[in-house]
Amino acid sequence: MKCKKSQNAERCNCTYPCEKKGTCCDCLRFHLANKELPACCFPDEIEKTYDRSFKKFAELVKEGKI
Repeated sequence: MKCKKSQNAERCNCTYPCEKKGTCCDCLRFHLANKELPACCFPDEIEKTYDRSFKKFAELVKEGKI
């Protein structure tokens, strides 16, 4: 399968400068290895806090924000 990096980058809400932007498989692998989720799993206002932990994701689900 061919990567759609430019299309992915257009939709990426990550505000951190990163060489993985648009390469979702690398981004996901990186974040899961650090026990967190990528920016695209979070609303913009939460993404900007850089708290991408599983715990934060679960809190947002519980609060009905995701």
